[in-house]
Amino acid sequence: MHGKDLLSIGQMSVEEFESVLELALKVKSNPDDYEHALPQMTMAMIFEKPSLRTRVSFEAGMTQLGGHAIYLGPNDISLGKRESVPDIARTLDGMVDIIMARVFQNESVLTLAEYASVPVINGLCNLHHPCQALADFQTILEKKGSLKGLKLAFLGDGNNVAHSLLEAGAKSGTSVTIVCPPGYEPNKEIFEQAEAEGAKTGAKMLVTNDVKEGVKGVDAIYTDVWASMGQEKEAEERKKIFAPYQVNSEVMKMADKEAIFMHCLPAHRGEEVTDEVVESWQSVVFEEAENRMHAEKAVILKLMIKDID
Repeated sequence: MHGKDLLSIGQMSVEEFESVLELALKVKSNPDDYEHALPQMTMAMIFEKPSLRTRVSFEAGMTQLGGHAIYLGPNDISLGKRESVPDIARTLDGMVDIIMARVFQNESVLTLAEYASVPVINGLCNLHHPCQALADFQTILEKKGSLKGLKLAFLGDGNNVAHSLLEAGAKSGTSVTIVCPPGYEPNKEIFEQAEAEGAKTGAKMLVTNDVKEGVKGVDAIYTDVWASMGQEKEAEERKKIFAPYQVNSEVMKMADKEAIFMHCLPAHRGEEVTDEVVESWQSVVFEEAENRMHAEKAVILKLMIKDID
């Protein structure tokens, strides 16, 4: 992965996906081994959308690796408005060693990667959330001991998180079911690509509108907010449409008795998930949040250091 970009889970090979998770576990258990890995290295962090986890995990992660991160918010850049994306990419290319971008449109990340020679990491866009999925599957691996043969159900909108979970499931041999209202299915192309790759690893991909069918016997239940940033005007209507897909104690009982509950956060308690489930023994949401930093440190190391282990 040295010198490459991380734009989606789908672009990774199975070997690259597995190696990142393996390194993430090492970085987490032995952080001192990597504290001087990136001396004097600088990351530019471009944010079109605000974030707690993305900013702190990347900034703290770079610091812990011996490097430095610069926050560039919407008012600092105005991506594509005050200055074109290609010009921003080429300007940063001469000043920093790696770029992370949390943006609205996937096209922005693709353009940054096209025009910058340094590695570019997709911190989130409308189609993908790769670092979140890496942290999620690291968490599942820690809790379950392996990934192959497991079943995960995602309840809610077929959004960027759902897309990256499908792609990660296909890489790892974990079957993924998207349980959503009619009309809110995941991107067809992304689903079909994950389905094709999953056939090689033993992972089955499914989309259903039936909650009982989707969560029966699964090892993990995952959900996300019903209205993402940029969909605020749809929030009230979405509450009505998605209400039957709330994760509550009754839904958790349909899963395997040892099933874990997952959420990328922030959670709107009382909407997509009840407070009872978030605070239950099955919830791993804050472990997922911490693992964002460890998984991202592993990604940064893989992109910036050749033959890192």
